[in-house]
This record gives sequence, C-alpha cells and structure tokens, in this order.
Amino acid sequence: MNERDEAVRITKYTDKEISPTFCFAKWYHANIYFQTGETHSCYHPAPHKIDVDEIKTNPSAIHNTKQKIIERQAMLNGQKPSGCQYCWNVENMGPDYISDRKTRSSSIYNEKRLNDVKKGGADFNVNPEYLEVSFGNECNFRCGYCHPKASSRFYNEIKTHGPYTNVKNHRCDINWFDIYEEENNPYLDAFWKWWPELSKELTILRITGGEPTMQRSTYKLFDYLDKNPQPKLELDVNSNFGGKPKQLEKFTDNVNNLLTNKKIRRFKLFTSIDTWGKRAEYIRDGLDINVFERNLDYFMKNTTAPVTFMITFNIFCVTTFQTLLEKILEWRAKYNDVETFRWNRISFDTPYLKEPLQYDINILPKSYVKYMKNHLQFIKENLDDKRKDAFTTMEYEKFRRVVDYMEKTEYEPEKLMLGRKDFHNYFAEQGRRRNVNHETVFPEMEDFFKLCRELV
Repeated sequence: MNERDEAVRITKYTDKEISPTFCFAKWYHANIYFQTGETHSCYHPAPHKIDVDEIKTNPSAIHNTKQKIIERQAMLNGQKPSGCQYCWNVENMGPDYISDRKTRSSSIYNEKRLNDVKKGGADFNVNPEYLEVSFGNECNFRCGYCHPKASSRFYNEIKTHGPYTNVKNHRCDINWFDIYEEENNPYLDAFWKWWPELSKELTILRITGGEPTMQRSTYKLFDYLDKNPQPKLELDVNSNFGGKPKQLEKFTDNVNNLLTNKKIRRFKLFTSIDTWGKRAEYIRDGLDINVFERNLDYFMKNTTAPVTFMITFNIFCVTTFQTLLEKILEWRAKYNDVETFRWNRISFDTPYLKEPLQYDINILPKSYVKYMKNHLQFIKENLDDKRKDAFTTMEYEKFRRVVDYMEKTEYEPEKLMLGRKDFHNYFAEQGRRRNVNHETVFPEMEDFFKLCRELV
C-alpha cells in the first residue's frame, strides 16, 4: 500500500473512532520558536504566545498551551479550528485530495496514542512524538516571504529602513515583539528542563531557523547527543545551504559522528528552494546558487543522509518551476546510489504559500494556470514509483492539489485588488532597499506586472 492509500485508510479509522476533524498533530506535533516564545502544532496555523509564567512550574507548557487545549477540544467535538484552514481548504475540494491532516495523522498513528487521546482528552500534558524547534533568528538570508522574527538579517533591514508602510500585508514591523537571544532565554531554559521527560517519547526532533548551522544551541545539542545517545531518535535539521564551506564541513562532521557511532537512529536534512538560477536567488535573498549546489554536493558525498527540498510554492514559482524539477531529477540520478538507503535521498514537497498575499499564486490571472499544468505534465511524464531517478505518485498528487487549488480558487474582487496593489508596492520597495528588480528577473510576467502597476 502506498503512502497516499495508507493516509486514507488510517484517517478513515481515526475519524470514526474520535471525530471527522481530529488531527493527531494537535497533540503529538509541536513547533516552538524560542527567540519569540511562540508555538503552534504545525506550520499551517499562526503561532501563538507561550505563557512565560506557566512554564516556570510546567516546562511542557511550551507545547501544551491553553490555546492548543481549546483547539484540541474543538476537534474532539467535530469542529474545525480556524487556524487549520489550509487543510480544510484541501479537503473541501473533494475526497480525492489528501490534506496534511491526513498524511500527518497517519504517520503518527498507533493504538496507544489513539487510546491516550480517548482517555486523556484535550488537556493532558502530552509529550510529542515530533518536535520542531527554532533556537534563534540568526540567519544570513532575508527571504521576502519570511519575517524578521526568523531572520536576523531581515530584522536588521527593518531596523535600518523601517517597516513596509505602503502595504497592508507583510509590513514586517518589529516593534510588537521581543527577540530572545540564545543565552538567558526562559523558553529555551524550559526546553532543557523538559528534555529528560520529553526525550522518552520523542521520535523526531527537527531544528529549524534562522539558520541552525550558525547557532550555538545546535552544536550544544550535538554534544549532548554524543554524550547521551538517543538510539530511537531521528534528528532533522533545516539549512539554507548558504553558509561558508568551513561551517558546512563542521556541521557535516557532527552529523557523521552521530550516525556512524549510532548515537541517533537517523538524520535528515531539509532545505528550502523554490525554483532555480537567478530567479531562485531573487526569491531567497542571500542565496548564491553556486554555493548552494557546492554545499549540497559536499553534504551528499560525505554523508548517507537524505535531503528534502521544502518548496514554498509562491507567485514567482509559477512560470519556472520546471527548472527546479529538472535539477531534482539530475540530483536523484547522481545521489540515489547509496545501497543502504531505502528511499529517495533527494525528495521534495510543494505546500502552497498562503501569506503574505502579494506572494499568493491566486492573485495571478487564470491564464497562468497553463504554466502549472505544464509542470504537472512534466512530473507525470517522469513518474515511476519503482525508479529512484523519477518522481513518485505522492509527489504528483501533492502538486496536483496545488494546480487544482489555483485553477478553482476565485478571490473576491476586493481581495484580488488588494493583493495586486500590495504586490506592486511591496516589490518596488524591496527593489529599492535591496537594489534588485523583479521585472528584469521575471520578464515573462510583464503582463501581470503592468496590471498591478495600473492599480496603484
């Protein structure tokens, strides 16, 4: 049974046993941002603040927050928490569309966890099986759809030039939150206090950013695992692959130590890139495509670990996504030769970007759907679940839902106009600050750029 069919089978069972809106991730997944003291159950709902007083007596409250308990109860009652709208949108398109609620729930499911939820309800202190943490916002990139909370370089830009005052979406103000450094951070202190209990149940720990390869806490964790092995733990790390070679080599050496000495069960690396070449460098400011590929090559040749590309599918991917798909096939042919590795060492996911609105694919004219269908056809023409240098059925299905979502979604005229005005204003201002010009990087989109200009 393939991954898609398994997700359908498991969620049919859990929907019946608990409720049709139940999601295991609300209990057993957590994302925690120590630099701002925020959390959510996955990256679809907006993060919310952790009660700093509550974690003094209950360190697990960095995950088991009051807001999550309310949302868990709503799910148990068959209701749909509004923060989970991404999955409701996918499921509303029909039973053939597999939401992340279904894929994540099926990956977490076992009878013990199901019975623990039935018995404990919404408010027991859950030790998650999957935890994603951000130790800080230190980063050498300033991706336009990111935020100063997650990028020190972006933060410093806003500190110097001020917020983007000419847009409604993604002003990037910094005066409404505090950034906690890695030292003297009460949320990070709670994590280390919780760790002895947390590590008993944890099967996957993922470090995100900022840029983890630059952060002290990443190497503190490496040292801790070296001295206190967790043989059942999978350790995952996000990296932009944009660091200096020595930095990447130090990181790779630590990974190799943990793997070869069996200090952990498995290691995975995740990296974000949305298309290829100069267009990718525009989207992810700070990216040097040559450095990226060199660092990828070093990591792949000096470890046996896999790499997953997290493609934040946004407005600038639409016309040129195939250039990245071609690179993925090239990398699969080059690196999928490790006999001990059962799956693709190079994999990718294509979640569509919801915000900020000026990056949303649904503010494009519907004529742009033709590009999306061409990309989907390219995947289909190179699809073979049995070959490690081809695409998989799950990858095809995940991108198909993005294509169909773009084709079927119709925004109200007011939202469409706002998104297009913000598009022009935001990228014109970004161009002024960063000395870049989207119109020269994406000349094939000139008709859309003109449409947006004329609304301002």
